[in-house]
Amino acid sequence: MSSAPTPTSLDERLNAEAVSILANTSKRRGLARLTPFLGPAFIASVAYMDPGNFATNIQGGAQFGYLLLWVILGASLMAMLIQNLSANLGIATGKNLPEMIRERWPRLAWPYWIQAELVAMATDLAEFLGASLAFQLLFGIPLFWGAVLTAIVTFSLLTLQKRGFRPIEIAITGFVFVIAVAYLVQIVLSRPSLSALGGFIPRFEGTDSLYLAVGIIGATVMPHVIYLHSALTQNRIPATTPAEKRQVARMSRTDIFMAMGLAALINLSMLAAAAAAFYTTGNSDVADLTVAYRTLTPLLGGGAAIAFALALLASGLSSSTVGTMAGQVVMQGFVRFSIPVWLRRTITMVPAFAVILLGLNPTSTLILSQVILSFGIPFALVPLLVFTGRREVMGELTSTRTVQVLGWLIAALIIGLNAYLLVQTFVGA
Repeated sequence: MSSAPTPTSLDERLNAEAVSILANTSKRRGLARLTPFLGPAFIASVAYMDPGNFATNIQGGAQFGYLLLWVILGASLMAMLIQNLSANLGIATGKNLPEMIRERWPRLAWPYWIQAELVAMATDLAEFLGASLAFQLLFGIPLFWGAVLTAIVTFSLLTLQKRGFRPIEIAITGFVFVIAVAYLVQIVLSRPSLSALGGFIPRFEGTDSLYLAVGIIGATVMPHVIYLHSALTQNRIPATTPAEKRQVARMSRTDIFMAMGLAALINLSMLAAAAAAFYTTGNSDVADLTVAYRTLTPLLGGGAAIAFALALLASGLSSSTVGTMAGQVVMQGFVRFSIPVWLRRTITMVPAFAVILLGLNPTSTLILSQVILSFGIPFALVPLLVFTGRREVMGELTSTRTVQVLGWLIAALIIGLNAYLLVQTFVGA
Protein backbone atom coordinates (compact mmCIF):
# COMPACT_ATOMS: atom_id res chain seq x y z
CA MET A 1 0.00 0.00 0.00
CA SER A 2 1.43 3.39 -0.96
CA SER A 3 1.72 6.03 1.74
CA ALA A 4 -0.11 9.37 1.54
CA PRO A 5 1.83 12.10 -0.24
CA THR A 6 3.83 14.37 2.03
CA PRO A 7 2.40 17.93 2.13
CA THR A 8 4.76 20.35 0.44
CA SER A 9 3.34 23.86 0.68
CA LEU A 10 2.94 25.77 3.93
CA ASP A 11 -0.84 25.70 3.50
CA GLU A 12 -0.85 21.92 3.03
CA ARG A 13 1.39 21.30 6.03
CA LEU A 14 -0.63 23.48 8.38
CA ASN A 15 -3.94 22.13 7.06
CA ALA A 16 -2.73 18.58 7.70
CA GLU A 17 -1.75 19.61 11.23
CA ALA A 18 -5.14 21.28 11.76
CA VAL A 19 -6.90 18.08 10.73
CA SER A 20 -4.84 16.05 13.21
CA ILE A 21 -5.65 18.56 15.97
CA LEU A 22 -9.38 18.30 15.20
CA ALA A 23 -9.06 14.51 15.34
CA ASN A 24 -7.08 14.70 18.63
CA THR A 25 -4.13 12.86 17.08
CA SER A 26 -1.70 15.79 17.11
CA LYS A 27 1.26 15.91 19.50
CA ARG A 28 1.21 19.71 19.59
CA ARG A 29 0.51 21.34 22.95
CA GLY A 30 -0.24 24.85 24.20
CA LEU A 31 0.19 27.73 21.79
CA ALA A 32 1.54 25.38 19.13
CA ARG A 33 -1.94 23.88 18.77
CA LEU A 34 -3.27 27.32 17.85
CA THR A 35 -0.74 27.98 15.09
CA PRO A 36 -2.60 26.28 12.19
CA PHE A 37 -5.75 28.26 13.06
CA LEU A 38 -4.19 31.71 13.45
CA GLY A 39 -4.05 34.25 10.64
CA PRO A 40 -7.45 35.43 9.35
CA ALA A 41 -8.03 37.81 12.27
CA PHE A 42 -4.56 39.31 11.90
CA ILE A 43 -5.31 40.11 8.27
CA ALA A 44 -8.66 41.60 9.31
CA SER A 45 -7.02 43.53 12.17
CA VAL A 46 -4.91 45.54 9.74
CA ALA A 47 -8.05 47.36 8.66
CA TYR A 48 -8.46 48.46 12.27
CA MET A 49 -5.09 50.25 12.38
CA ASP A 50 -4.84 51.66 8.86
CA PRO A 51 -3.79 55.25 7.98
CA GLY A 52 -7.38 56.39 8.53
CA ASN A 53 -6.97 55.39 12.17
CA PHE A 54 -3.74 57.39 12.33
CA ALA A 55 -5.51 60.49 10.99
CA THR A 56 -8.56 60.29 13.25
CA ASN A 57 -6.70 59.17 16.38
CA ILE A 58 -3.95 61.76 16.10
CA GLN A 59 -6.38 64.58 15.38
CA GLY A 60 -8.62 63.38 18.20
CA GLY A 61 -5.72 63.25 20.67
CA ALA A 62 -4.28 66.60 19.61
CA GLN A 63 -7.60 68.49 19.70
CA PHE A 64 -9.39 66.81 22.59
CA GLY A 65 -6.69 65.13 24.65
CA TYR A 66 -7.79 61.80 26.10
CA LEU A 67 -11.51 62.59 25.62
CA LEU A 68 -12.18 59.98 22.92
CA LEU A 69 -10.34 56.99 24.39
CA TRP A 70 -13.71 55.50 25.32
CA VAL A 71 -14.78 55.67 21.66
CA ILE A 72 -11.76 53.62 20.58
CA LEU A 73 -12.34 51.07 23.34
CA GLY A 74 -16.04 50.77 22.48
CA ALA A 75 -15.37 50.52 18.76
CA SER A 76 -12.74 47.83 19.37
CA LEU A 77 -15.15 45.74 21.42
CA MET A 78 -17.74 46.16 18.67
CA ALA A 79 -15.14 45.00 16.16
CA MET A 80 -14.40 41.83 18.14
CA LEU A 81 -18.06 40.83 18.19
CA ILE A 82 -18.64 41.69 14.53
CA GLN A 83 -15.52 39.93 13.26
CA ASN A 84 -16.42 36.86 15.29
CA LEU A 85 -19.82 36.76 13.57
CA SER A 86 -18.20 37.17 10.16
CA ALA A 87 -15.67 34.42 10.83
CA ASN A 88 -18.42 32.09 12.08
CA LEU A 89 -20.45 32.67 8.92
CA GLY A 90 -17.57 31.46 6.75
CA ILE A 91 -16.88 28.47 9.02
CA ALA A 92 -20.54 27.38 9.29
CA THR A 93 -21.62 27.83 5.66
CA GLY A 94 -18.46 27.58 3.57
CA LYS A 95 -19.59 30.83 1.94
CA ASN A 96 -18.65 34.44 2.46
CA LEU A 97 -21.07 37.27 3.24
CA PRO A 98 -21.34 38.65 -0.33
CA GLU A 99 -22.12 35.14 -1.60
CA MET A 100 -24.80 34.71 1.05
CA ILE A 101 -26.42 38.05 0.14
CA ARG A 102 -26.43 37.11 -3.55
CA GLU A 103 -27.90 33.68 -2.77
CA ARG A 104 -30.57 34.81 -0.30
CA TRP A 105 -31.38 38.28 -1.67
CA PRO A 106 -30.51 38.07 -5.37
CA ARG A 107 -32.27 41.33 -6.29
CA LEU A 108 -29.97 43.24 -3.95
CA ALA A 109 -26.73 41.76 -5.30
CA TRP A 110 -25.95 44.49 -7.83
CA PRO A 111 -26.94 47.50 -5.65
CA TYR A 112 -24.96 45.98 -2.80
CA TRP A 113 -21.97 45.47 -5.04
CA ILE A 114 -22.04 49.12 -6.20
CA GLN A 115 -22.13 50.54 -2.66
CA ALA A 116 -19.50 48.05 -1.51
CA GLU A 117 -17.17 49.10 -4.32
CA LEU A 118 -17.65 52.79 -3.43
CA VAL A 119 -16.80 52.03 0.18
CA ALA A 120 -13.81 49.97 -0.98
CA MET A 121 -12.57 52.96 -2.99
CA ALA A 122 -12.83 55.18 0.11
CA THR A 123 -10.94 52.52 2.04
CA ASP A 124 -8.16 52.22 -0.48
CA LEU A 125 -7.86 55.99 -0.78
CA ALA A 126 -6.99 56.27 2.92
CA GLU A 127 -4.61 53.32 2.89
CA PHE A 128 -2.76 54.27 -0.28
CA LEU A 129 -2.39 57.91 0.73
CA GLY A 130 -1.06 56.89 4.14
CA ALA A 131 1.72 54.72 2.72
CA SER A 132 2.61 57.37 0.12
CA LEU A 133 2.83 60.01 2.83
CA ALA A 134 5.03 57.74 4.96
CA PHE A 135 7.49 57.28 2.10
CA GLN A 136 7.58 61.07 1.69
CA LEU A 137 8.23 61.64 5.40
CA LEU A 138 10.94 58.98 5.68
CA PHE A 139 12.87 59.68 2.49
CA GLY A 140 11.95 63.28 1.63
CA ILE A 141 10.64 62.35 -1.82
CA PRO A 142 7.61 63.96 -3.52
CA LEU A 143 4.25 62.48 -2.61
CA PHE A 144 3.74 61.29 -6.19
CA TRP A 145 6.86 59.12 -6.11
CA GLY A 146 5.80 57.86 -2.68
CA ALA A 147 2.61 56.69 -4.36
CA VAL A 148 4.60 54.94 -7.08
CA LEU A 149 6.67 53.09 -4.44
CA THR A 150 3.47 52.15 -2.62
CA ALA A 151 2.07 50.68 -5.83
CA ILE A 152 5.22 48.61 -6.43
CA VAL A 153 5.36 47.20 -2.88
CA THR A 154 1.64 46.35 -2.71
CA PHE A 155 1.82 44.63 -6.12
CA SER A 156 4.70 42.54 -4.73
CA LEU A 157 2.78 41.65 -1.57
CA LEU A 158 -0.27 40.57 -3.55
CA THR A 159 1.83 38.07 -5.52
CA LEU A 160 2.11 36.07 -2.28
CA GLN A 161 -1.48 34.97 -2.84
CA LYS A 162 -0.18 32.64 -5.55
CA ARG A 163 1.58 30.64 -2.83
CA GLY A 164 -1.58 30.17 -0.75
CA PHE A 165 -3.21 32.15 2.00
CA ARG A 166 -0.74 31.54 4.82
CA PRO A 167 2.34 33.25 3.30
CA ILE A 168 0.39 36.49 2.95
CA GLU A 169 -1.02 36.02 6.47
CA ILE A 170 2.55 35.79 7.80
CA ALA A 171 3.63 38.89 5.88
CA ILE A 172 0.65 40.93 7.10
CA THR A 173 1.17 39.76 10.70
CA GLY A 174 4.77 40.95 10.42
CA PHE A 175 3.54 44.43 9.50
CA VAL A 176 1.17 44.38 12.49
CA PHE A 177 4.06 43.74 14.86
CA VAL A 178 6.10 46.56 13.26
CA ILE A 179 3.22 48.93 14.05
CA ALA A 180 2.98 47.58 17.60
CA VAL A 181 6.70 48.03 18.31
CA ALA A 182 6.69 51.54 16.81
CA TYR A 183 3.84 52.62 19.04
CA LEU A 184 5.43 51.03 22.08
CA VAL A 185 8.35 53.39 21.41
CA GLN A 186 5.91 56.31 21.05
CA ILE A 187 4.20 55.57 24.36
CA VAL A 188 7.51 55.23 26.21
CA LEU A 189 8.75 58.55 24.83
CA SER A 190 5.49 60.51 25.21
CA ARG A 191 4.67 59.21 28.73
CA PRO A 192 0.88 59.76 28.94
CA SER A 193 -0.37 60.92 32.35
CA LEU A 194 -2.79 59.11 34.65
CA SER A 195 -5.44 61.65 33.61
CA ALA A 196 -5.79 59.48 30.49
CA LEU A 197 -8.06 57.23 32.57
CA GLY A 198 -10.67 60.00 32.45
CA GLY A 199 -10.87 59.42 28.71
CA PHE A 200 -12.80 56.21 29.31
CA ILE A 201 -15.81 58.15 30.64
CA PRO A 202 -18.30 58.48 27.71
CA ARG A 203 -18.88 62.09 26.68
CA PHE A 204 -18.48 64.54 23.79
CA GLU A 205 -17.44 68.19 23.53
CA GLY A 206 -19.33 69.63 20.57
CA THR A 207 -19.95 68.57 16.98
CA ASP A 208 -16.24 68.41 16.11
CA SER A 209 -15.61 65.70 18.68
CA LEU A 210 -18.68 63.81 17.43
CA TYR A 211 -17.40 64.08 13.83
CA LEU A 212 -14.10 62.56 14.90
CA ALA A 213 -15.87 59.88 16.95
CA VAL A 214 -17.84 58.76 13.88
CA GLY A 215 -14.59 58.80 11.92
CA ILE A 216 -12.95 56.61 14.59
CA ILE A 217 -15.83 54.15 14.40
CA GLY A 218 -15.62 54.17 10.59
CA ALA A 219 -11.89 53.54 10.82
CA THR A 220 -12.36 50.76 13.36
CA VAL A 221 -15.51 48.85 12.40
CA MET A 222 -14.74 48.76 8.68
CA PRO A 223 -17.36 47.36 6.26
CA HIS A 224 -14.98 45.87 3.72
CA VAL A 225 -13.27 43.73 6.33
CA ILE A 226 -16.65 42.42 7.54
CA TYR A 227 -17.02 40.97 4.04
CA LEU A 228 -13.41 39.80 3.92
CA HIS A 229 -13.22 37.90 7.22
CA SER A 230 -15.99 35.51 6.19
CA ALA A 231 -14.02 34.78 3.01
CA LEU A 232 -10.81 34.18 4.96
CA THR A 233 -12.45 31.47 7.09
CA GLN A 234 -14.65 29.77 4.48
CA ASN A 235 -13.23 26.32 3.75
CA ARG A 236 -9.86 27.38 5.19
CA ILE A 237 -9.68 24.50 7.66
CA PRO A 238 -11.21 21.16 6.55
CA ALA A 239 -14.07 20.86 9.05
CA THR A 240 -17.13 18.84 8.05
CA THR A 241 -18.89 17.73 11.23
CA PRO A 242 -20.69 20.09 13.64
CA ALA A 243 -18.16 19.21 16.36
CA GLU A 244 -15.22 20.09 14.12
CA LYS A 245 -16.85 23.38 13.11
CA ARG A 246 -17.41 24.29 16.76
CA GLN A 247 -13.76 23.56 17.49
CA VAL A 248 -12.59 25.68 14.55
CA ALA A 249 -14.91 28.46 15.72
CA ARG A 250 -13.34 28.33 19.20
CA MET A 251 -9.87 28.60 17.71
CA SER A 252 -11.10 31.47 15.55
CA ARG A 253 -12.33 33.35 18.62
CA THR A 254 -8.85 33.08 20.13
CA ASP A 255 -7.38 34.38 16.87
CA ILE A 256 -9.79 37.31 16.99
CA PHE A 257 -9.14 38.08 20.65
CA MET A 258 -5.39 38.16 20.09
CA ALA A 259 -5.42 40.16 16.85
CA MET A 260 -8.22 42.61 17.70
CA GLY A 261 -6.89 43.03 21.22
CA LEU A 262 -3.53 44.05 19.81
CA ALA A 263 -5.24 46.41 17.34
CA ALA A 264 -7.20 48.00 20.20
CA LEU A 265 -4.01 48.59 22.21
CA ILE A 266 -2.33 50.16 19.18
CA ASN A 267 -5.28 52.49 18.55
CA LEU A 268 -5.46 53.51 22.20
CA SER A 269 -1.71 54.14 22.10
CA MET A 270 -2.07 56.32 19.01
CA LEU A 271 -4.57 58.65 20.66
CA ALA A 272 -2.86 58.65 24.06
CA ALA A 273 0.55 59.40 22.53
CA ALA A 274 -0.96 62.24 20.46
CA ALA A 275 -2.68 63.66 23.54
CA ALA A 276 0.54 63.50 25.60
CA ALA A 277 2.76 64.89 22.84
CA PHE A 278 0.49 67.58 21.40
CA TYR A 279 -2.57 68.42 23.51
CA THR A 280 -0.76 68.70 26.84
CA THR A 281 2.05 70.79 25.29
CA GLY A 282 -0.28 73.35 23.73
CA ASN A 283 -0.01 71.97 20.19
CA SER A 284 -3.72 71.17 19.85
CA ASP A 285 -3.77 72.49 16.28
CA VAL A 286 -1.78 69.46 15.04
CA ALA A 287 -4.41 67.96 12.75
CA ASP A 288 -2.16 66.91 9.89
CA LEU A 289 0.02 63.80 9.70
CA THR A 290 2.92 65.71 8.16
CA VAL A 291 2.76 68.38 10.85
CA ALA A 292 2.53 65.67 13.50
CA TYR A 293 5.70 64.04 12.18
CA ARG A 294 7.61 67.34 12.10
CA THR A 295 6.35 68.41 15.52
CA LEU A 296 7.40 65.15 17.18
CA THR A 297 11.12 65.78 16.63
CA PRO A 298 11.44 68.93 18.79
CA LEU A 299 8.98 67.53 21.36
CA LEU A 300 10.10 63.91 21.75
CA GLY A 301 13.17 63.55 19.54
CA GLY A 302 13.92 62.14 16.10
CA GLY A 303 13.39 58.55 17.25
CA ALA A 304 9.71 59.21 17.96
CA ALA A 305 9.22 60.82 14.56
CA ILE A 306 10.89 57.91 12.74
CA ALA A 307 8.85 55.37 14.74
CA PHE A 308 5.69 57.26 13.77
CA ALA A 309 6.59 57.25 10.07
CA LEU A 310 7.59 53.56 10.09
CA ALA A 311 4.29 52.63 11.74
CA LEU A 312 2.40 54.68 9.16
CA LEU A 313 4.32 52.98 6.34
CA ALA A 314 3.68 49.46 7.67
CA SER A 315 0.03 50.38 8.18
CA GLY A 316 -0.44 51.81 4.69
CA LEU A 317 1.31 49.00 2.81
CA SER A 318 -0.41 46.16 4.67
CA SER A 319 -3.89 47.70 4.74
CA SER A 320 -3.72 48.64 1.07
CA THR A 321 -2.93 45.00 0.27
CA VAL A 322 -5.81 43.79 2.45
CA GLY A 323 -8.15 46.33 0.84
CA THR A 324 -7.41 44.89 -2.59
CA MET A 325 -8.09 41.37 -1.29
CA ALA A 326 -11.44 42.58 0.09
CA GLY A 327 -12.30 44.13 -3.27
CA GLN A 328 -11.77 40.78 -4.96
CA VAL A 329 -14.11 39.08 -2.48
CA VAL A 330 -16.80 41.75 -2.94
CA MET A 331 -16.79 41.54 -6.73
CA GLN A 332 -16.66 37.75 -6.97
CA GLY A 333 -19.22 37.28 -4.23
CA PHE A 334 -21.87 39.76 -5.33
CA VAL A 335 -21.73 39.55 -9.12
CA ARG A 336 -19.67 36.40 -9.83
CA PHE A 337 -17.18 38.43 -11.78
CA SER A 338 -13.45 38.74 -11.27
CA ILE A 339 -10.65 40.74 -12.78
CA PRO A 340 -6.89 40.22 -12.47
CA VAL A 341 -5.57 41.49 -9.16
CA TRP A 342 -3.12 43.83 -10.91
CA LEU A 343 -6.02 45.49 -12.75
CA ARG A 344 -8.03 45.95 -9.56
CA ARG A 345 -4.97 47.36 -7.81
CA THR A 346 -4.46 49.79 -10.71
CA ILE A 347 -8.09 50.95 -10.75
CA THR A 348 -8.24 51.53 -7.00
CA MET A 349 -5.05 53.59 -7.12
CA VAL A 350 -6.65 56.19 -9.40
CA PRO A 351 -8.49 58.22 -6.67
CA ALA A 352 -5.32 58.44 -4.56
CA PHE A 353 -3.24 59.67 -7.49
CA ALA A 354 -6.02 62.18 -8.29
CA VAL A 355 -5.89 63.56 -4.73
CA ILE A 356 -2.11 63.89 -4.98
CA LEU A 357 -2.12 65.54 -8.41
CA LEU A 358 -4.90 67.95 -7.40
CA GLY A 359 -2.89 68.98 -4.36
CA LEU A 360 -5.63 68.14 -1.83
CA ASN A 361 -4.73 67.82 1.83
CA PRO A 362 -4.00 64.11 2.45
CA THR A 363 -4.99 64.15 6.14
CA SER A 364 -8.34 65.90 5.56
CA THR A 365 -9.05 63.44 2.76
CA LEU A 366 -8.18 60.53 5.07
CA ILE A 367 -10.62 61.67 7.76
CA LEU A 368 -13.42 62.29 5.24
CA SER A 369 -12.89 58.78 3.84
CA GLN A 370 -13.31 57.30 7.33
CA VAL A 371 -16.66 59.04 7.78
CA ILE A 372 -17.76 57.60 4.41
CA LEU A 373 -16.72 54.16 5.67
CA SER A 374 -18.90 54.56 8.74
CA PHE A 375 -21.96 55.06 6.52
CA GLY A 376 -21.18 51.77 4.76
CA ILE A 377 -21.14 49.73 7.97
CA PRO A 378 -24.92 49.05 8.23
CA PHE A 379 -24.98 47.61 4.70
CA ALA A 380 -22.57 44.89 5.79
CA LEU A 381 -23.62 44.56 9.42
CA VAL A 382 -27.39 44.15 9.00
CA PRO A 383 -27.27 41.11 6.67
CA LEU A 384 -24.49 39.61 8.81
CA LEU A 385 -26.74 39.81 11.87
CA VAL A 386 -29.70 38.42 9.94
CA PHE A 387 -27.83 35.40 8.58
CA THR A 388 -25.87 34.53 11.74
CA GLY A 389 -29.11 34.51 13.73
CA ARG A 390 -30.78 31.88 11.51
CA ARG A 391 -30.34 28.25 12.53
CA GLU A 392 -31.10 26.99 9.02
CA VAL A 393 -28.05 28.95 7.83
CA MET A 394 -25.63 28.57 10.72
CA GLY A 395 -26.56 25.26 12.32
CA GLU A 396 -24.58 24.72 15.53
CA LEU A 397 -22.87 28.12 15.18
CA THR A 398 -26.10 30.14 15.30
CA SER A 399 -25.64 33.30 17.39
CA THR A 400 -27.12 33.29 20.85
CA ARG A 401 -29.92 35.69 21.74
CA THR A 402 -27.49 37.81 23.78
CA VAL A 403 -25.08 38.17 20.87
CA GLN A 404 -27.93 39.04 18.54
CA VAL A 405 -29.22 41.74 20.89
CA LEU A 406 -25.73 43.22 21.26
CA GLY A 407 -25.23 43.12 17.49
CA TRP A 408 -28.47 44.95 16.77
CA LEU A 409 -27.70 47.52 19.46
CA ILE A 410 -24.33 48.16 17.81
CA ALA A 411 -26.00 48.57 14.42
CA ALA A 412 -28.59 50.97 15.90
CA LEU A 413 -25.85 52.97 17.64
CA ILE A 414 -23.80 53.39 14.48
CA ILE A 415 -26.81 54.35 12.36
CA GLY A 416 -27.95 56.78 15.06
CA LEU A 417 -24.53 58.43 15.31
CA ASN A 418 -24.42 58.89 11.55
CA ALA A 419 -27.91 60.44 11.46
CA TYR A 420 -27.07 62.79 14.33
CA LEU A 421 -23.83 63.83 12.66
CA LEU A 422 -25.66 64.68 9.44
CA VAL A 423 -28.21 66.82 11.29
CA GLN A 424 -25.57 68.63 13.33
CA THR A 425 -23.22 69.19 10.41
CA PHE A 426 -25.68 70.28 7.69
CA VAL A 427 -28.98 71.33 9.25
CA GLY A 428 -27.33 72.89 12.27
CA ALA A 429 -24.88 74.79 10.07
